[in-house]
Amino acid sequence: MISNEIHSVYQQLIEAWNSRNAREMADLFTMEGEIIGFDGSQEIGREKIFSHLSHIFSNHPTAPFVTKVKNIRFLGPDAAVLRAIAGMVPHGKSDLNPDVNTHHTLVAVKEENKWLIQLFQNTPAMFHGRPHLVEEMTEELRQLLS
Repeated sequence: MISNEIHSVYQQLIEAWNSRNAREMADLFTMEGEIIGFDGSQEIGREKIFSHLSHIFSNHPTAPFVTKVKNIRFLGPDAAVLRAIAGMVPHGKSDLNPDVNTHHTLVAVKEENKWLIQLFQNTPAMFHGRPHLVEEMTEELRQLLS
C-alpha cells in the first residue's frame, strides 16, 4: 500500500536522526527539499540540509526521537502529507523530556517512482497555557517506550 511507502520514508528519516547520520537523512530529501527545525532554522536544498545536520550532529548531543504517526493524507497520486507526534529521551535518562515534544509534518512527493521528502517541519508542542495537553502527548508517547 502506498501509505506504507510514505510511513517508510518517515521511519528512515527518524532512524537517520537517531543514528546521527546526516548523509542518510539529507539523501531522503528532493534536491530542492526543505527542513524547518525545532528552533525555527530553515535549510533548502539537499546539500544545505546535509551541511546543517552535520554541524548539529558534530556539535550537539542530540537525543533520539520516539514517534507516533497520526495520519497520512494524499494530496494527489504523487504527493502526501504525514503528520506525527514525537518526543525525546535525553541521554542517560529513561523517560521523555516533555519540553521538547514536537509535531512533525512531512510532505512527500514521488519522483521517478521513488518517494522523497519535499518538506519536513519539526514544530514545538508547547501548548502554552494548556499543560494538560503537554501531559497527554507525553503519556501517548510514553506508551511506546515499554
